[in-house]
Amino acid sequence: MLLFAKGHEKIPLTENEVREAIYSSLEKLGIKNRVLAIPPDFTRFHSQAGIVTRFLYEYYKENLTDILPALGTHSKMSEYEIKTMFSNIPLELFRVHNWRSDLHTLGEVPSEFINKVSEGKLNYSWPAQVNKLLVEGNNDLIVSIGQVVPHEVIGMANYNKNIFVGTGGREGINKSHFLGAVYGMERIMGRADNPVRQVLNYASDNFASHLPIIYILTVVDKNEKGELVIKGLYIGDDYECFQHAAELSLKVNFVMLEKPFHKVVVYLDPHEFKSTWLGNKSVYRTRMAIADCGELIVLAPGLKEFGEDKEIDRLIRKYGYKTTPEILQFVNDYDELKNNLSAAAHLIHGSSENRFTITYCPGYLSKEEIESVNFRFADLNTMINKYNPEKLLDGYNTLPGGEEIFFISNPALGLWAHKDRFNN
Repeated sequence: MLLFAKGHEKIPLTENEVREAIYSSLEKLGIKNRVLAIPPDFTRFHSQAGIVTRFLYEYYKENLTDILPALGTHSKMSEYEIKTMFSNIPLELFRVHNWRSDLHTLGEVPSEFINKVSEGKLNYSWPAQVNKLLVEGNNDLIVSIGQVVPHEVIGMANYNKNIFVGTGGREGINKSHFLGAVYGMERIMGRADNPVRQVLNYASDNFASHLPIIYILTVVDKNEKGELVIKGLYIGDDYECFQHAAELSLKVNFVMLEKPFHKVVVYLDPHEFKSTWLGNKSVYRTRMAIADCGELIVLAPGLKEFGEDKEIDRLIRKYGYKTTPEILQFVNDYDELKNNLSAAAHLIHGSSENRFTITYCPGYLSKEEIESVNFRFADLNTMINKYNPEKLLDGYNTLPGGEEIFFISNPALGLWAHKDRFNN
């Protein structure tokens, strides 16, 4: 059931239009006494989910009983982050998802299905797990909120990923990430239909149809002033809602280049990107735009760690970002990586496969730490003086000395690719 669908590549929705669309859609659902909201966490600050959640609170007031940020494996939100992203919403409404313990298993996708969608590469089953609050909270409405945008694990982010990964468990997150990595990130990014999405859709159709979930999905872009705006808003309870959003996102958030670029410079906002676990969006989202033997330079003033989770941080430091065959061999040889497949998938995602170089310019990590995980290191101040993010424009730039670079101020907002590499 599609309750609302509006989007345009050029024309953003006003705040009043977004509010009215949400209110009118919720009115169609009738009176709800216990509403659970599942927005993204602070790592998706630019999704405009904070505004959507505020409208939800203004509509339901005391009947919005719980807000469960879809943390997945991320660290819990701080009080500052909650107040910044979700202004004017009481702190006592927010719950913390623990991906290791707060779980209810709805069912299990059979190994035969995983084997089929992975083209015979994998042969494990997949547990459809969600935070127990979704099942045991006596909710008469669950509202999943988020941005649809190209994504490295699932092609296009959000929809039921917000449920099964954002509030999911260790095994499900690990196995879904690994499925995407083994199938091939460049075969998945920007594609709504792919093996990982097929697994989640199987779980939705077979195990979660009894849950009263509706989705509020945004498509976000920058306007001519560089301000974030909502270009699309889609509200509904099934795949059609996501499909509409994905189609618009591909037009809005996907930049197709006429030629591969030899030097790409990405800036990571220090308030949002503190780890390579998140900061490697600079790698994921640009890899199809970078020429063979090219260079990716990542300006990362907030970078202080590799993984937000201590165990994942340790595994990244131990094994490093190496090629897919090397990581797959490590998974085969070492149980600690075999038992943490999301970390293994992340190591594959963060590798250039020795096709181009990745130079990190961190705010807090040392040269030795950066080089130990197989990245190159450069001094942040030196590189910011050379590639000043306040002076560069998103896209092609020719510097005073004649050097040509492609600059991206926020890798979370899109996907960049050379047409030949995307079509392969």
